[in-house]
Amino acid sequence: MTRSRTMPPIDDVPAWTVVCFVVRSGHRRKGVANALLDGAVSYARSHGAPVIEGYPVDPGEGRINSSAAHVGTIGLFAAAGFELVEETRARSDREPRWLMRLDLRS
Repeated sequence: MTRSRTMPPIDDVPAWTVVCFVVRSGHRRKGVANALLDGAVSYARSHGAPVIEGYPVDPGEGRINSSAAHVGTIGLFAAAGFELVEETRARSDREPRWLMRLDLRS
Protein backbone atom coordinates (compact mmCIF):
# COMPACT_ATOMS: atom_id res chain seq x y z
CA MET A 1 0.00 0.00 0.00
CA THR A 2 3.03 2.26 -0.11
CA ARG A 3 1.81 4.01 -3.26
CA SER A 4 -1.89 4.13 -2.48
CA ARG A 5 -3.53 7.56 -2.42
CA THR A 6 -6.53 6.28 -0.48
CA MET A 7 -4.63 4.10 2.04
CA PRO A 8 -1.15 5.58 2.54
CA PRO A 9 1.23 4.06 5.13
CA ILE A 10 1.05 5.55 8.62
CA ASP A 11 4.68 4.95 9.59
CA ASP A 12 7.89 3.22 8.53
CA VAL A 13 7.14 -0.14 10.15
CA PRO A 14 7.13 -2.82 7.40
CA ALA A 15 3.55 -4.05 7.66
CA TRP A 16 2.21 -7.26 6.23
CA THR A 17 -1.26 -6.78 4.76
CA VAL A 18 -4.46 -8.79 4.52
CA VAL A 19 -6.15 -7.45 1.40
CA CYS A 20 -9.15 -9.70 0.76
CA PHE A 21 -11.07 -12.85 1.61
CA VAL A 22 -12.59 -15.21 -0.93
CA VAL A 23 -15.31 -17.36 0.58
CA ARG A 24 -17.70 -19.30 -1.64
CA SER A 25 -21.30 -18.18 -1.20
CA GLY A 26 -22.55 -21.41 0.39
CA HIS A 27 -19.88 -21.16 3.09
CA ARG A 28 -20.31 -17.55 4.18
CA ARG A 29 -21.37 -16.64 7.73
CA LYS A 30 -19.88 -19.91 9.03
CA GLY A 31 -16.58 -18.64 10.40
CA VAL A 32 -14.47 -19.23 7.30
CA ALA A 33 -13.23 -15.62 7.14
CA ASN A 34 -12.32 -15.81 10.86
CA ALA A 35 -10.26 -18.93 10.20
CA LEU A 36 -8.59 -17.33 7.19
CA LEU A 37 -7.66 -14.23 9.20
CA ASP A 38 -6.38 -16.35 12.10
CA GLY A 39 -4.25 -18.31 9.63
CA ALA A 40 -2.87 -15.12 8.08
CA VAL A 41 -1.94 -13.76 11.51
CA SER A 42 -0.26 -17.05 12.50
CA TYR A 43 1.67 -17.17 9.24
CA ALA A 44 2.81 -13.55 9.54
CA ARG A 45 3.85 -14.07 13.17
CA SER A 46 5.80 -17.25 12.37
CA HIS A 47 7.68 -15.45 9.59
CA GLY A 48 8.71 -12.46 11.72
CA ALA A 49 6.25 -9.81 10.55
CA PRO A 50 6.35 -6.88 12.99
CA VAL A 51 2.75 -5.82 12.31
CA ILE A 52 -0.14 -6.98 10.17
CA GLU A 53 -2.76 -4.63 8.79
CA GLY A 54 -6.15 -4.89 7.20
CA TYR A 55 -8.37 -2.33 5.52
CA PRO A 56 -11.89 -3.54 6.33
CA VAL A 57 -15.17 -1.85 5.68
CA ASP A 58 -17.36 -0.40 8.41
CA PRO A 59 -20.89 -1.60 7.65
CA GLY A 60 -22.36 0.55 10.40
CA GLU A 61 -25.50 -0.95 11.86
CA GLY A 62 -26.46 -2.74 8.64
CA ARG A 63 -25.09 -5.48 6.46
CA ILE A 64 -22.68 -4.86 3.65
CA ASN A 65 -23.22 -6.05 0.09
CA SER A 66 -21.33 -9.33 -0.37
CA SER A 67 -19.45 -7.89 -3.35
CA ALA A 68 -17.96 -5.24 -1.03
CA ALA A 69 -17.36 -7.54 1.93
CA HIS A 70 -14.29 -9.17 0.39
CA VAL A 71 -12.10 -6.78 2.43
CA GLY A 72 -13.64 -7.95 5.71
CA THR A 73 -15.44 -5.91 8.33
CA ILE A 74 -14.12 -4.00 11.31
CA GLY A 75 -15.89 -6.54 13.56
CA LEU A 76 -13.97 -9.42 11.99
CA PHE A 77 -10.63 -7.71 12.51
CA ALA A 78 -11.50 -6.45 16.01
CA ALA A 79 -12.42 -9.99 17.08
CA ALA A 80 -8.90 -11.08 16.02
CA GLY A 81 -7.30 -8.38 18.19
CA PHE A 82 -6.70 -5.71 15.54
CA GLU A 83 -7.07 -2.10 16.65
CA LEU A 84 -8.66 0.75 14.72
CA VAL A 85 -5.97 3.18 13.61
CA GLU A 86 -7.68 5.59 11.26
CA GLU A 87 -10.36 5.91 8.63
CA THR A 88 -8.95 5.82 5.10
CA ARG A 89 -10.26 7.61 2.04
CA ALA A 90 -11.12 4.24 0.49
CA ARG A 91 -14.72 3.06 0.29
CA SER A 92 -16.50 -0.26 -0.30
CA ASP A 93 -20.17 -0.07 -1.24
CA ARG A 94 -19.93 3.64 -0.28
CA GLU A 95 -19.02 2.72 3.29
CA PRO A 96 -15.69 3.79 4.86
CA ARG A 97 -12.73 1.45 5.08
CA TRP A 98 -10.47 1.61 8.11
CA LEU A 99 -6.83 0.89 8.66
CA MET A 100 -6.66 -1.71 11.43
CA ARG A 101 -3.41 -3.03 12.82
CA LEU A 102 -2.21 -5.89 15.00
CA ASP A 103 1.24 -5.43 16.52
CA LEU A 104 3.07 -8.79 16.50
CA ARG A 105 6.24 -7.55 18.20
CA SER A 106 5.05 -8.19 21.75
